[in-house]
Amino acid sequence: MPVARDDLRAFLQADGGCMLVEVAAVDGSTPREAGAWMLVSATATFATIGGGQLEFMAIDHARRALRQGQPAAPLTIPLGPEIGQCCGGRVQLVFATVTPALSARLLERRDREIAARPSVHLFGAGHVGNALALALSLAPVRTILVDGRADELAAARIPGVETRLTAVPEAVVREAPKGSAFVVLTHDHALDFLIAAEALRRDDAAYVGMIGSKTKRATFRSWLSREGGPATLADRLVCPIGGAMLHDKRPAVIATLAAAEILTAVLSPAGPGHIPVEGRSAARPAD
Repeated sequence: MPVARDDLRAFLQADGGCMLVEVAAVDGSTPREAGAWMLVSATATFATIGGGQLEFMAIDHARRALRQGQPAAPLTIPLGPEIGQCCGGRVQLVFATVTPALSARLLERRDREIAARPSVHLFGAGHVGNALALALSLAPVRTILVDGRADELAAARIPGVETRLTAVPEAVVREAPKGSAFVVLTHDHALDFLIAAEALRRDDAAYVGMIGSKTKRATFRSWLSREGGPATLADRLVCPIGGAMLHDKRPAVIATLAAAEILTAVLSPAGPGHIPVEGRSAARPAD
């Protein structure tokens, strides 16, 4: 039975035995950092230490040890022309047969990592919202698709993406954890403005974006002034999302570009709000 990409529990239960491969130390340019790990069984792998010839050698070494029922010795691998991987650095790998105790520790660590993932709230389960949810479903973030229309949420059905049915999306903004991203893509501009304003009032948001154009951004700024809020709130708004280098309104294109922008914000060690967004109002054709 195939194992879901992110389902460590299913992987550990699917095979009779497996080996943990971990990057113990690195020197110079390497595909992954120290601490990166993967699991290797006789027929499958879970996660990655960087791919390429390095990973091929690690898998072969681990499987040979599994077949022989013996511990696997550490490996120190220079990433040079001799193995066809020209990063130029050096990687030290350590191996451990997965016991029940180690399995429990791996699951505990995985659960902690998943719980610590930043949240990305997508408001609007339309064409771009669904495309963006799909793009983010492969990333190490918690993606929540929010809409007031049950039929639209039911039609989305994207593995790894949570859905939230609510008539009060502003409450979802208020309840979101620190460091969240908020992306506003509803079918109603007035609703867009309400949600965006609520998100911009949070000074701990990593990213606040709204689909639209230069005109929509200017309209939002005027709306803020009329509603009694400081127009300067709009300075932190990313609109259009995904930048303005490509004037392409296809949902998949917007979603791909926006996903990169969002991940840069939420995964950056610089913390929430590090992306300079003022002046990001160059027009995308109006939505």
